[in-house]
Amino acid sequence: MEYIRNIAQLIIALGILNVWLLRFNKATVYRGGGAKNMKQEFATYGLPVWFMWFVGGLKVLLALSLLVSFWRPELMRPAAIGMAILMLGAVGMHIKIGDAFKKTTPALSVLILALLMAFI
Repeated sequence: MEYIRNIAQLIIALGILNVWLLRFNKATVYRGGGAKNMKQEFATYGLPVWFMWFVGGLKVLLALSLLVSFWRPELMRPAAIGMAILMLGAVGMHIKIGDAFKKTTPALSVLILALLMAFI
């Protein structure tokens, strides 16, 4: 079970860091609505720019915490719970604007992995 948890930690942490640090200004097929970058995506959801920076900062902090938790295991559960809460919000935003299920799958996948990590 620990092996599965470690894989989930890496998938979540590296995935979130990829989205927020490397693909922030790039279009992907998973962006909400027809957004071409992160700022447009949050605007599509009806959220202010400051909230984008707040959520992004939290996600990066939690992703880094998941990486650090390989050496400091006490950080894993709180980081996973925090990530699950943020991903629940992300899924909700995709539903709010009527996105196709395909666009929701990354957030839903991270939500499921984070919940598994936190409670198994």
